Amino acid sequence: ASHTALFFAPIVGGAILGVLLFLLALYRKKPIVDPIEANALHGGRLSLNDSIIVTVQNLISNGFGASVGLEAGYTQLASGLASKFGLSLRLRRSDMRILVVCGAAGAIAAAFNAPLTGAFYAFELIIGSYTILSLTPVVAAALVSNLVARALAGDNFVIDIGEFGTVVPADYVPALLLGLLCAGAGIALMKGVAFVEELARKSFIPFWMRPVLGGAVVGGLALISPQVLSGGHGALHLNLDYTGPIAGIIGIILLKALASAISIGSGFRGGLFFGSLFLGALLGKLFAFSAPYVFAHATLTPVTYAVVGMSALAVSVIGGPLTMTFLALEITGDFPITVLVLAA
Repeated sequence: ASHTALFFAPIVGGAILGVLLFLLALYRKKPIVDPIEANALHGGRLSLNDSIIVTVQNLISNGFGASVGLEAGYTQLASGLASKFGLSLRLRRSDMRILVVCGAAGAIAAAFNAPLTGAFYAFELIIGSYTILSLTPVVAAALVSNLVARALAGDNFVIDIGEFGTVVPADYVPALLLGLLCAGAGIALMKGVAFVEELARKSFIPFWMRPVLGGAVVGGLALISPQVLSGGHGALHLNLDYTGPIAGIIGIILLKALASAISIGSGFRGGLFFGSLFLGALLGKLFAFSAPYVFAHATLTPVTYAVVGMSALAVSVIGGPLTMTFLALEITGDFPITVLVLAA
């Protein structure tokens, strides 16, 4: 029964999403604006209805197992609420933009239990700059959001990474090399997404049918390994402790990358934020197997390589070097590892 569910869940999700896309095409003529566009082009004006539509699409996609993260949904919804709030207060254009950015910062801070990560996500990926004016409100929003989330939900979103060693100067060389490897992997992943999107666009398949077919492929991949489904929170935890054969890790990397490219390329709605963290952690683990043979003086544990890989791959896919560096700091609480991540 579980195999049937694994295979059919993404197909059902794709069908529901297809119906939704079909109805939207009939009744909605304007394209949906995301927080980055809203901030750059529309002075922070975001439609709350649009944001709810995106969030519903994201929940359907992720909930039925398409390989996308939820961050697209909650950052969009938080920014949409902030924009609505700003409009009701009749804020000036510049203040509107900051408020929308505060919404996104709060969403990421709450989700990852990482206020600095949330704040810098907003600076690097939505505003695109750091200004003294925006620093205080954005950091305040991220901190408050994080506290509220902890009070309501406890610590159930934390990525637990266990024990890790100390960092010595010799460790920088393998970390930099891992950074290069992650850059290549990030480029390959994004080329893959673009390739699938292009393939879908050139095909004769109507846009509302594409998620069903994408879902069928993802369902098929899930039969090989259920770890390809959804964002990958559970799978990330499984793999941080993973000590099995190398082939297992390589297999999951390829399957997850393929599932992510097909999910996004075929029209499922969602982000690559968590997927790239998951893939990067796996790449780091893979790298850890070979590192001792190549770098005799390196002392890092596989988990440390996983943290470095996780952050480096996410930077190559999403951007935001400081965002990911702070994520490493907030996950490990270890400053030397954070400097290693920054270098990578």
